[in-house]
Amino acid sequence: MSAGISHIAYDIPKLFLNIEDFSKHRKTNAEKLKKGLGIHKMAFLDQHQDTATLAANALLKLIKQNNIKPESINRIYLGTESALDSSKPTSTYAVEMVEQFFGKRVFKHTDVVDMTFACIGAVDVLHNALDYVQSNPKNKAIVIASDFAKYELNSPGEYTQGAGAVAMLVETQPKLLEIDSTFGVGFKSEHDFFKPRRYHKIDKNSQNLTTDNVLQVYREEPVFDGQFSNQCYQDRIREAYYHFKSLKSIETVLHKRWSSLIFHLPYAYHGKRIFTEIYQLEKDAAKADTVKPLSYDFETLKNLSKSEEYQSFVEDKILSAQKASSQIGNMYAASIFMSLISDLWYKQKSLKANEYMGFIAYGSGSKAKVFEGRLVDGFLKQLKHLNLDKALENRTAISFETYESLHRKTNKKSVIIPTDEFYLDKINTEADGLAGLRHYKFAK
Repeated sequence: MSAGISHIAYDIPKLFLNIEDFSKHRKTNAEKLKKGLGIHKMAFLDQHQDTATLAANALLKLIKQNNIKPESINRIYLGTESALDSSKPTSTYAVEMVEQFFGKRVFKHTDVVDMTFACIGAVDVLHNALDYVQSNPKNKAIVIASDFAKYELNSPGEYTQGAGAVAMLVETQPKLLEIDSTFGVGFKSEHDFFKPRRYHKIDKNSQNLTTDNVLQVYREEPVFDGQFSNQCYQDRIREAYYHFKSLKSIETVLHKRWSSLIFHLPYAYHGKRIFTEIYQLEKDAAKADTVKPLSYDFETLKNLSKSEEYQSFVEDKILSAQKASSQIGNMYAASIFMSLISDLWYKQKSLKANEYMGFIAYGSGSKAKVFEGRLVDGFLKQLKHLNLDKALENRTAISFETYESLHRKTNKKSVIIPTDEFYLDKINTEADGLAGLRHYKFAK
């Protein structure tokens, strides 16, 4: 029974910081970030936004744009590493918002839950949803990926920040992309990137710290080793790639059957950089008729990346999928699915039904999954609502000072008044009772 994605929608913040402004204040080279990493703009959340509002907006768009009956949805699962609560799933907040929009309990019999595994969590959700609808062919599932990639100010990862959400309808006989049930997996417990329970102190009065005026605030930003994380990414995707290849019994070069390669992108150019090892391995295997998962020296892979052969490969199969990332930044669990949207949008004139797309997903900690999808007849009809260029253009640039105030959460008012979207209205304090309770509304 074929299964896959029929419809797809997304939501991104309406604010961004230009990398030129960032570089000016952080005394870094803007051209190096643009030409070396492909980073041009960083999407950033407004004061009224969080991962739940992003997820709810994407879910509502998915339902409205495709005339989906909410009562027909059997599962809504969310992949995120930016959860709002240690007990109550972020998906419940998103579903509650959308349910309130319709004025009744339209999701009364819908199963709702979160899944977390760093940036690969939403791929795990998709994997689960595919198995579910194949076992229950009449049922439908919605996969949501929603995240906020936030790093400490002045940290090495600061310029890769971004945010956004993607929602997809998964069912049998899909209208957009049929996804093969075979998934290659590479897993090893590593500590390249994680978010331990740690707190820092904030002086409420900006005076001397005492036990009375100190707030213990949970830190959202990760602990990470960027260089080690890159190595984990490379090792896991190599393992998953060859695992997938063995499961499919493919003797020839696997990536040659893919018209596009869709990566999780911590920054826009990461996919084309990290894939050089597999590309070289496939070349050497073709010569020697063997596959030896080994690490090439830096100069070998660097020379390959600059070769006319590899650059042509990137332009043909990777370039379109990385364009959105340049304008948004890292979206963690949603990154790979925004890469899919980017590729579909910018290559729609050249893509054809029955072409295969290869997906290379990674989550720190660490795990990779490699799988493939096939574009189905009539897939172009499902792209009309994407309007990616319009969404990227209709955003507002913020000053560096505004960016820092939003980052520190000292900005008390929204930069842009919310319109036609869900927004965070209030978080209860101790004085309100039920401290931490989040209240959301829809702005018409």
